[in-house]
Amino acid sequence: MRAGKTVAIIGAGPVGLAAAAHVIERGMTPVVLEAGSEAGHAMRQWSHVKLFSPWQYNVDEAARRLLEPNGWNSPDPQAYPTGGELVERYLEPLAARTVLQDHIHVSARVTGISRVGLDKVKTRGRGDAPFELRYQNGAGEKTLRADAVIDVSGTWWSPNPAGANGLPAIGEREAAIRIAYGMPDVLGAQRARYASKRVAVLGAGHSAVGTLIDLVTLAQSAPGTEVCWLIRGDDPAKSFGGGANDKLEARGALGSMFAELVQRGSVRVEPAFRVTHLTVVEDGLRIGAGSACCGRSLIVDELIVATGFRPDVGFLSELRLSLDPALDCPPALAPLIDPNEHSCGTVRPHGALELAHPEPGFYIAGMKSYGRAPTFLMLTGYEQVRSIAAELAGDIQAARRVELVLPETGVCNVSASVKDGGCCGGPAGTDASACCAADETARQLGDSGCGCS
Repeated sequence: MRAGKTVAIIGAGPVGLAAAAHVIERGMTPVVLEAGSEAGHAMRQWSHVKLFSPWQYNVDEAARRLLEPNGWNSPDPQAYPTGGELVERYLEPLAARTVLQDHIHVSARVTGISRVGLDKVKTRGRGDAPFELRYQNGAGEKTLRADAVIDVSGTWWSPNPAGANGLPAIGEREAAIRIAYGMPDVLGAQRARYASKRVAVLGAGHSAVGTLIDLVTLAQSAPGTEVCWLIRGDDPAKSFGGGANDKLEARGALGSMFAELVQRGSVRVEPAFRVTHLTVVEDGLRIGAGSACCGRSLIVDELIVATGFRPDVGFLSELRLSLDPALDCPPALAPLIDPNEHSCGTVRPHGALELAHPEPGFYIAGMKSYGRAPTFLMLTGYEQVRSIAAELAGDIQAARRVELVLPETGVCNVSASVKDGGCCGGPAGTDASACCAADETARQLGDSGCGCS
């Protein structure tokens, strides 16, 4: 695609604004459509959460080049911001004090995308037809035409349900008054909801762990607060992370802290608890796992569902997409991020080539590009959109060039077959931090590795 073209960008989060910055640098015109009332709308929902990555990993370089001539001072690169601080000190200046301010349209929710004059079935002339985007902005339905589209709308508004089979548990919708999703601010804005209550947290990822730690802290000042951890798997230790081996120190410290709380008995653990039923009863919420006659159940006051997120592709139904059948991500990414295979190391940097779809000129980037897979790093999204902007501008060499080195997690969830032969080409580890930082080296030496690469 030649310079001077219009690129529609869906979402004004950190990766969406980075995409706009790179598009401008390439001589093209971005049009950013944000469903919320201001830039960073989704991130504001978890403004209390501290990021695992320090500032040095959270600022896109093209965005920095727009900010610095306008008097912006970069935060301490080694400091760890909260979501709110990232919005206040980075996204708000980027959206309001640079040339991006003329390209961002807020309260503009995209409802559908197609090609002008062509439905999904039509092939002839498809690559030459501009995109037509439909969106709502409070004043009726609007349309926008663009030469390319980058969907960075994220997954925050599409949380996974409590049901272990991927469907809402029986009664989940009816019990919504006692359920929260994601990471509620249990120590701040929503303290009254959880203080001195029986609270269960469902999930085994970082969001669940962080919320459980906050609830234990709450219990110290709110007598009667009971904390229960529900996990679908059998081994709680898988959630303890890489510890000292994690190159993102805050992430490793979180897992180590949580492991200590579990060992002390501060958190009641219910492993192999696969939720099937949720029922509001007189004294709270009954959470059932298994059949009504012979399953397990417990009663709590509140349930926090932290089981991850999934992409909303409903408004993309008239585009030709290629998605992995399990993860809903581009097929080229699936083997790199599939949590069934591994959770260690860092996904190799990737860009336009891996993120392309059969629909010419259309890309999904950012957290949404990972589909249902976890552990996305913001810096990965910045590299994605740098490459995509280069591709759209016709600079194929720059689009293929890797300009990013990411930190390792230092932990791997290894399959049983690999455990028998050792991890990363060496003896199997005995603790939760075992052993995948050297996976790539092991493979280069001819050993089997642990599937992480």
